[in-house]
Amino acid sequence: MDVDLQKIQGLTDEAAAQILSEHGYNELAGVGRKSFARIVIDVIREPMFLLLLSCGILYLFLGSITESISLVVGILFIMGVTFYQERKTERALDELKKLASPKAMVIRNGARKKIPGREVVPGDVIVISEGNNIPADALLLQSSHLLADESILTGEAVPVRKSEYGNVSQQRSGGEDSPYIYSGTMVVKGTGLARVLATGQNSQVGKIGRSLGIISEEKTALQHEIKRLVRIMAISGILSCLLLVLVYYFTKGNFLNGLLAGLALAMAMIPEEFPVVFTVFMALGAWRMSRRHVLVRKPTAVEALGTVTVLCTDKTGTITENKMQVSKLYVAGEYYDFDQSRNAEIPEVFHEVVEYGILASRNDPFDPMERSIQQLGELKLSGTEHIHRDWTLLREYPLSTGLLSMSMAYQTGENKDHIVAAKGAPEAILQLCRLPDAEHARLSAAAGQMAERGLRVLGIAKARVSHSALPDTQEHFEFSFCGFLGLADPIRGEIPAAIKSCYEAGIRVIIITGDYPATAQSIAAQAGIRNHSEVISGDELDAMSAEVLSRRIRSVNVFARIRPEQKLKIVDALKHSGEIVAMTGDGVNDALALKAAHVGISMGEKGTDVARAASSLVLLDDNFASIVAAIRMGRKIFENLQNAFSYILAIHIPIAGLALIPAVIPGLPILLWPIHIAFHELVIDPMSSVVYEQQEDEKNIMQRPPRSTREPFFDRKKAIFSVVQGFIVLAITLSVYFIGYSVHLPEKSLRAIAFISLVLINLALAVSNLSRSRSVIGIVRQASGAAKWIIGATCILLLLIFSIPYLRAVFMFQLFPFSYWLLIAGATVFALLLFDAMKFGLRRKWPLH
Repeated sequence: MDVDLQKIQGLTDEAAAQILSEHGYNELAGVGRKSFARIVIDVIREPMFLLLLSCGILYLFLGSITESISLVVGILFIMGVTFYQERKTERALDELKKLASPKAMVIRNGARKKIPGREVVPGDVIVISEGNNIPADALLLQSSHLLADESILTGEAVPVRKSEYGNVSQQRSGGEDSPYIYSGTMVVKGTGLARVLATGQNSQVGKIGRSLGIISEEKTALQHEIKRLVRIMAISGILSCLLLVLVYYFTKGNFLNGLLAGLALAMAMIPEEFPVVFTVFMALGAWRMSRRHVLVRKPTAVEALGTVTVLCTDKTGTITENKMQVSKLYVAGEYYDFDQSRNAEIPEVFHEVVEYGILASRNDPFDPMERSIQQLGELKLSGTEHIHRDWTLLREYPLSTGLLSMSMAYQTGENKDHIVAAKGAPEAILQLCRLPDAEHARLSAAAGQMAERGLRVLGIAKARVSHSALPDTQEHFEFSFCGFLGLADPIRGEIPAAIKSCYEAGIRVIIITGDYPATAQSIAAQAGIRNHSEVISGDELDAMSAEVLSRRIRSVNVFARIRPEQKLKIVDALKHSGEIVAMTGDGVNDALALKAAHVGISMGEKGTDVARAASSLVLLDDNFASIVAAIRMGRKIFENLQNAFSYILAIHIPIAGLALIPAVIPGLPILLWPIHIAFHELVIDPMSSVVYEQQEDEKNIMQRPPRSTREPFFDRKKAIFSVVQGFIVLAITLSVYFIGYSVHLPEKSLRAIAFISLVLINLALAVSNLSRSRSVIGIVRQASGAAKWIIGATCILLLLIFSIPYLRAVFMFQLFPFSYWLLIAGATVFALLLFDAMKFGLRRKWPLH
């Protein structure tokens, strides 16, 4: 549909901004950002907060005001850390919400402009086309073959025909032949131009409300696994707490101190960090992906990215630059290589093919091929008799799945004759022209030669009809063949390296295109796709049985002349072969394949709203290299999350052990009270949720095979590795403790050396687990700023606690000889060496990745 921008006046940007300030954004009421009060309530409901609060109350009963106040300070600090994490997560989600807002094409300042759908305002003129979700309630001003799916409002699945305002005798508010279109409904076919009447809460969907109620997201397998792990450890912690209270009471006769010891053990054993860390990693990971031009719509995609074994990609705009330029012409056995940088005129014999190529394109095209044809005409034929600005477009015959060509019928103004121009796939145009077999074969060979050079080949044809009534289909015209246009679309510069990276990561790349087989092979060769000599065409695919396709698909990496609906068959065949499939798509008919793939990836720039809704990732720049970057980042997020969980699980073991062992062995003083556990939580929380989230990926992360889907997130090997680490920390800390105990150090000095040893070895463990392949020295050299800040702040706090008498009293510490500082330092260095030995020794025999 051609748009006369002089007749259709849209808003100016200034007027739209004024209306936006009055009416608000075009969005429905939903869940807003968490308020400060909401975050406080969420913190209060956390088990760790309740345990700290219980300990504070018990200290009051015992008359220990100082310890009670210290715990309150700890509570406030934990609330501050939680508030920071929540706000950071909310900001990331806000950014993602803006990116996820469907785009709308509007006419502003007399020109087309793509804006976020939430910024559409009443009075805007919107341009709609097949596959678009309609952003607001509007009145049709112009339309061409427009069908809309209004099932979200009516429940009827059958699309309804829409007509322009003034073209129907009865202007109904909805249904068949109505000029009104509604927010949230979908354009199934055709194009149109409409003026917005209502947005947001004032639209029909906004009034109905319940039709778009908030649906809770189903938890992922990883979330279920984390929930199960937390539940097991929490139940163990509660049972251990109750048991310790009873044992302490019957062995030492002090119920309140036993209750404090039991609460300290519960605090040590409950891994309350797990759900917080998972939420932070997923939200910030999705935000970081958006900075790399990949929008995460479904959290399962982050988990699935690391398991992808096959990446099916489109060609145009994903592998190539989507910057079409006419570079070769063919007419009557002659070729002409066109170079826009030259000023040479196009030979007269090629003028007609360009003329009818222009007529078969829209006047104000959005399609890059049509733009290139129009630009060629403006550059070489402007001012000649081959440009027909005064002709009136009577009818457009769109592409269909059965015939890959489109035609435009014009009234010339000279007489009643109509001129028809057609363009499309070479085989479709040759079919329309009904050529003799020999001529058909000769022209097919010519098109094939152009395609072998990687050109996108379009056939051009013309027809003249003398009667006023136009037929219903293109097949009824008497077409004459004009020639071929060859359009070059070079591959993106970064594509060969990106595809090489895929192969190194164990990911097979398949190119699926609607283009000519020879063109697809040429592009595949330039991009570095392996085994590109064998091709399966759309017609061959239709003729194949499931068994034959399942066998062929194991080796064929190029699919050409594929219709969108055939992509689902390819996805199903790959899944049947045991592959984990990522699939790109942009059209309405791609939605089923995107939904069926393990990771559906829709195009952000050229993709339809329907495709985006069916996908789990949206490629904001339509660049294949961004997909590879997303896979790398998905692997990084998953690995860092595993490392964080490994650290959390390991460090809870020595904390629990030091809280339990002295409490149950008669004669040994209690080492860790709730205030000491709270201090450790202040180190663990930011270390696990901030430092591990920011950790850079391993250098060889894309040289590893994809993760098996049968492999649990935290399997037996990783659990045992973490448990062994935890017991090493416990054993070293207890060794320091018993060395002091053997020479009769005072109780508070014993507590001080054990506590400081545990904190420093805790930091050593945290640093060591940042990487499974690098030594501690290598990790420290490349550590993030956050890691250095947290380690530095923890060491400074230790010095302050030990140096300031008031804080020493609060933590129940006492000064000890300098020789024990050397013992603590030696124990820390020994722990670091032991952790490195575990990584480089056990990994050879028992790999963790």
